[in-house]
Parts: sequence; structure tokens; C-alpha cells
Amino acid sequence: MQLQLLRPDHAPAILAFERENRAYFAASIPDRGDEYFEQFDERHRLQLADQEAGECHYHVLVDTAGEVLGRVNLVDVADGVAELGYRIAERAAGRGLATRAVRAVCELAADGYGLTTLRARATLDNAASRAVLARVGFTVTGQTRLNGRPALTYLRSVTGPRQ
Repeated sequence: MQLQLLRPDHAPAILAFERENRAYFAASIPDRGDEYFEQFDERHRLQLADQEAGECHYHVLVDTAGEVLGRVNLVDVADGVAELGYRIAERAAGRGLATRAVRAVCELAADGYGLTTLRARATLDNAASRAVLARVGFTVTGQTRLNGRPALTYLRSVTGPRQ
């Protein structure tokens, strides 16, 4: 597996990844909706512009054939803080990829992007995602709703000792 910063040429592989895994993702995280797929090219262009402006850092997890196995993103970057979000393909789930990829992005957040703190959210019915966050050092800070579903909020410092 290789973690890569989002590039223009990732678009076809990301779209395939999102389409192939849509039902799988919707079982544990809020669905992106039809609009996401209908406007994918424009969204991809806007994500690249946001990344160029330093407002977000989008990453794809690819295999040796260049297929996207996952995404790990840092969004809403401001004042040393960002929101972490990630998703792993169904065919790659359960192999520790999410833990390794999230850990790598936590290191990039501090060493590459100068961030100090990451926030995250996970729905209560997404035990796998909550386990990943706990394994890499996030702590529960409260409760919220994520697209109408009960969820927990998390926080992690990305400075100091590595998890």
C-alpha cells in the first residue's frame, strides 16, 4: 500500500472506488448522495484547489496496480487543527490498513503540515472506525450526530510522543 497526496490523475480511480463501495460505506457512515457522483469532476477540481490553498489535505491509499483502497483526509485546516476522515474499501477491510493509514496521516499532520491537533467523528454503529481511532490515540470528547445518526467526537494531539 502507498499513501499519496491527491492529484488530478487520481479522479477515475477514486470515482470507481466510491461507486464500488457506496453500499458498503452507507451501512456505517452517512451516504454521499447521488449529487456527489453527478458532480464528481467538479468536486475533485475543488478539492485540489482547497488542497493547493492549504485548507485541506486529501490522501488516497493505493495498491501496486494503482487502485484506490482507501482515503484519509484532513479537512477544515485552521489554526493548527484539522478534522480527520477516512474510508477503506470493503475488499481491503479487516487487514489493518485503516490503522496504518490513519497513523501515517497523523504523522504527516505534525511533520508535514504543521498541525497540532486532529478532530474526528464516528457514528456509534461504526465499531471498526471507533476502534481505529482508539488504536491511534484519539480520545472521546463528546457526543454528536453525523447526518442524523448518533456519533462520538474525538480529539488527538499530533505533537509529542507517537502512538
